[in-house]
Amino acid sequence: MTRAPRPAARARRRRAIGYPRSTPYVFLLPTILLFAVFTCYPYVSALWLSLTTNQDGRTSFAGLANYVRLLQDPLFYTALRNTAVILVVQVPIMLALAVLLSVAFNSLLLKARALWRTLYFVPIVMGLVAYGILFRALFSAQDGFVNQLLGVVGIGPIPWLADPFWAKIAIVIAMTWHYTGQSAIIYLAQLQSIPTELYEAASVDGAGAVHRFWHVTLPGLRPALVLTVILSTIGTLQLFDEPYVLTNGGPDNATLTVGMYLYQNGFQYFDFGYASAIGYALTLIIGVISLVQLRLFREKS
Repeated sequence: MTRAPRPAARARRRRAIGYPRSTPYVFLLPTILLFAVFTCYPYVSALWLSLTTNQDGRTSFAGLANYVRLLQDPLFYTALRNTAVILVVQVPIMLALAVLLSVAFNSLLLKARALWRTLYFVPIVMGLVAYGILFRALFSAQDGFVNQLLGVVGIGPIPWLADPFWAKIAIVIAMTWHYTGQSAIIYLAQLQSIPTELYEAASVDGAGAVHRFWHVTLPGLRPALVLTVILSTIGTLQLFDEPYVLTNGGPDNATLTVGMYLYQNGFQYFDFGYASAIGYALTLIIGVISLVQLRLFREKS
């Protein structure tokens, strides 16, 4: 029985037939260059922009002036508060619905499971702007389908996009419709990795469906829950498309998010230095919240 050559012997053999040590780096070079040009350079360039100001068409170094301005900007805090409200309301609702849907998709009692899984995943394929326009039409105060449907049951028209409270609700509904199916598919994949023996043992011990859900299903979903909580938090903190298309940040900045405020300063007011400072502040907020979430999940494990 012949033994496989050791790694050192294989390396010497490759060098003997003409493979220099730099060969792997040559193959990695295109990827490294692309990463440096399209990822590293924009980060460094944005950091430099955040330390500059533009006056009369001239860019000059301003130090931390943009960050000091940010800390004193009430509109930034309004945008941050709006984003936090949407995050706190929408993410738990979406993830709870996704868990219930994944359990239903995984049930043997459900007929045509493949069809239902496809139907609930389809919204995530729709473009953000396209589905934003769709929901703007649905929530129209005059002839929107939602108000027409509510009128059938005797509920008066609701100013979905003209009232600060209902505008936030409209965004939450739209986001929940769009992203719930994606989280449900992630949970479904995790559910299928839970050993059936655990459910059988729980049934033998007399556990009902509710007890099996709380003590077998949810613990088994823990890795997927951690992933979706963090990804959903990051995505909501970067929220831009839905409020931009549905309400344009209104009414009276009630749905203005940090992402929209960054866009306004950068591409409407052309204050790229301040917009870059907002971007780095948002990056810091996302990083801190993600670390806190990881620490909490780690402590509870």
